[in-house]
Formats: sequence, structure tokens, C-alpha cells
Amino acid sequence: MTFEIQHTDPNSNARAGKITTDHGVIETPIFMPVGTVASVKAVHFHELKDDIKAQIILGNTYHLYLRPGIDTLERAGGLHKFNGWDKPILTDSGGFQVFSLSANRKLKEEGATFRSHIDGSKHLFTPESAVNIQRSIGADIIMAFDECTPGDADYHYAKKSMELTHRWLDRGLKHFDSTEPKYGYSQTYFPIVQGCVYPDLRRQSAEFIASQNREGNAIGGLAVGEPTEKMYEMIEIVNEILPKEKPRYLMGVGTPQNILEGIERGVDMFDCVMPTRNGRNGMLFTSQGIMNMKNEKWKNDFSPLDEFGTSYVDRVYSKSYLRHLFVSKELLAMQIASIHNLAFYLWLVGEARKHIQAGDFAHWKRGMMEQVGRRL
Repeated sequence: MTFEIQHTDPNSNARAGKITTDHGVIETPIFMPVGTVASVKAVHFHELKDDIKAQIILGNTYHLYLRPGIDTLERAGGLHKFNGWDKPILTDSGGFQVFSLSANRKLKEEGATFRSHIDGSKHLFTPESAVNIQRSIGADIIMAFDECTPGDADYHYAKKSMELTHRWLDRGLKHFDSTEPKYGYSQTYFPIVQGCVYPDLRRQSAEFIASQNREGNAIGGLAVGEPTEKMYEMIEIVNEILPKEKPRYLMGVGTPQNILEGIERGVDMFDCVMPTRNGRNGMLFTSQGIMNMKNEKWKNDFSPLDEFGTSYVDRVYSKSYLRHLFVSKELLAMQIASIHNLAFYLWLVGEARKHIQAGDFAHWKRGMMEQVGRRL
């Protein structure tokens, strides 16, 4: 994998770049739709490619390990062959999912023992096994196995957790460097900065991660309950230290406003379930603000879903019709909303890129921040 910075914004730390993988090029800043169990919920791949304009999607190590299982993925020839997506894929290591199972997991030096959310069976993830599983899945970018510290953790816990993540990284990197990809194309391993909301821990972690000199780096453990302002502060602290010539991936973030703030602070890659999960519950993000499609106010509004939208669903369907589908609990409602939201998120990062190239990103962002946060 290679990364090239093509433009920098004169009035902020925003940058436009190009990541090149064996499965194609990714223009940054980029939003990556989340395809947890080998599918982006309710969305076909031709819609993702041709309409939403996704350039890379996510898979999840924890979920794919449990279902369909590594044996099936290897027999298929990896995730790309299994699901038919021929562009880049990034896999999360499963650390966040194990964090989410707090009642059903045990952490020790060796790794994390957890019980499956499907059948209660017991499993052990280690830094080495997370590499092995991600080699078998075959994503272009794979993530280090880390402990995702809760946003409200005290200093002592956050420090212990960060140090464990660093020791796990040492082991994971050794194992990654001593193994080969399985399907004839290269894979890249991103370490993850932790440290919760404590500036000195974030600095320490960023320095440790930067010293590993990998092709890209991730910022984890944010948007997990800490105040938004704290999140922005941590991004600034970390990005002062992470090398500028490597892509920076902010994991699991976030709202359209979070993404714009992240771009301004020098982040290149984002993922979040919000456009699909919130979409399935009737929330639409648009360039003019946020709509709750279950509201009575849309009942007789026959105007296009989003007159400024880029997806075919924005032109073909009306607000009234989508509200009717949600009220009737029709599956098509979730599909339309997911496609719309993902197309909007990809439009948003695409516009940010254009304005970085034009040199007026900071000015454009100020206006856009007000618009996208409004309730319609």
C-alpha cells in the first residue's frame, strides 16, 4: 500500500491524498461504509459502487470469525471472492466488539477470552490469532488487536490498558511480519493509538505507534462515551505526532460534523455505522440538515426525498412515500434510507476533498457545519 498527499489546505490541517492498494485506489479524505458480516446492511454492491460511490468497505474480524467462519472464507478464496466486492476492504481486528461484550469477556496478557453472542461458546483472541484470522479473511488493510478503553475510564485503568495494547502490538507486528498473505495480493497492518482522554497517554501512545513506522496509523478509543470536545482535543494531540506522510484513520467516527472536524485536524479515513443504523431507524442526513422520516410533517410532502442529493433514491422517491414505508414497517424503507445516507456521507467527503484542492476548505466547512447539524 502507498499513500501520496496531493493537496494541503492553507488554513487548516486538512489534506487530500491517494491510497493505492492491490484492489484499487482510494481518494482521501474517505468514508468507509461498514460491512460487518460481509455485507453493508440492506445495500447491494452495485448500489455501493455505482450510486453511493464507495471506494472501500469494512469487514469485521470478530463477526466473520464466528460466521461464516474462517474455513468457509479460506475455501472461497478470501472475503473478496466470498462476497463479490472487488475494491479494497479494511478489517477491524475485533477489539472493539470484544470491548462491547464487557460482561462476557476476560482480558489477560495472552489475549481476550470471550463468549460468542450467537451461541455462548468460548473463544480466545490473541494478537497473533487476530493476524491469522485477518490473513484468512484477506482484507487489504488489517488492524492491530487492541483493547478499546471506555471513554470514562480512570487514568490508572487507561494507562494499564494502553500499555497492554502496546505489548499486544509488538506481538502482532512480529507475527504479521513473519507470515505471508494467502491470496496473492499484499496486506497492510495499521497499529492503533489508545490512551482514552488523557493527553499525556495519547502522546505516549502516538509516539510508540509512530515509532513502528508502518504504512498507516489508526486512532482508536474515541466516540466511546467521552465528550465531543475531548475527542477533538485528542485528535489534535495525536495528529501532531503521527507522521504526516502516512494515512490516519479515525475509527468509528461519526456524525457528519465529527467527520468535518476530523478532516480539518488532518484525518484521512473514517468509518461509522451511523448512516446505515440511524437510516434503518428513519434518520436521514442531508446537506441541509437531519430529517426524522417517521414524523407526521412529511405525510403529505410529495417533494423529492432530497433535492440536493446525489443518489437515485433522492430523485425517485418522495418524503411522503418514505414516511409511509417506515410507518408501514416495510423493508424497502430501510434500504432507501441506508442508500441515501451512505451516498450523502460519500458526497460530503468528496466535497471536502474538492475544497481542499481549491484551497478554501476551512471557509466551506464553517458553512457546512451549521447546515448539516440542523433539525428539519
